[in-house]
Amino acid sequence: MSVKGKQYPKAQAGAPLVVFDFDHTLYDGDSGSHLFAWLIRRKAWRQALALLMLPVFMPLVAFLPTRRFGISAFVWAGTVGFHRPRELDALIDRYVATHAAQIRQRLLPIGIEVLHRHREAGDRVVVATGAPPELARAILAFVAHEDVPVVGTQVGPRLGGLGAKRHCHNEMKMTMLREAGFNDEVATAYSDSSADLPLLLAARQPVVVNPKPQRVDMFRRVLPAGTPILNWGCRKRGGDAVPVA
Repeated sequence: MSVKGKQYPKAQAGAPLVVFDFDHTLYDGDSGSHLFAWLIRRKAWRQALALLMLPVFMPLVAFLPTRRFGISAFVWAGTVGFHRPRELDALIDRYVATHAAQIRQRLLPIGIEVLHRHREAGDRVVVATGAPPELARAILAFVAHEDVPVVGTQVGPRLGGLGAKRHCHNEMKMTMLREAGFNDEVATAYSDSSADLPLLLAARQPVVVNPKPQRVDMFRRVLPAGTPILNWGCRKRGGDAVPVA
């Protein structure tokens, strides 16, 4: 991981644009699920509400067309009573600060080192994630000491709580990157997910990291020949092992 206070060269206009996914790429697991599980566990009544919702909404999470609705339901269960995204941001900062040791164990040293090298080279680095942007931003800043732009799922008021308004996922991830000003051709993209095929296919150099084992053949079939398919330390994921430096 990088050293606290490290100064990187300032990325210049026209520098290569490098995009990292976050979950299962820089972080071992689903950071948003860990956050919202913590939000739900804070109160017994939230736990009861989530259990009632589980049979209906959990199956929706498994399928791309309905994933946003399933995720939104559990975001809502964890945030009933909140009315503004900044209320969630404050709790995210508290969650990261109080779980720093556990989160640090989930950060993937190889992935953080690759991100670090791109920054040292002066590349324009951005993280694009399906998690709330404040979550990835807080983890990278507080735990990994990496200050990079983050594009992520936008939340807003919904039925007395908060819900996902725009899920930074699949084709929407590309739309949200462009809207955030990252309009250049993607030089390199790193992701574990088949949902990120639009991003990987748009990149001059796609790199698949920590894919589900059953997805490896699909990635080899649809991505350019020779695309690296690597494992950065996720024990239950596929890809060619990369030794930790």
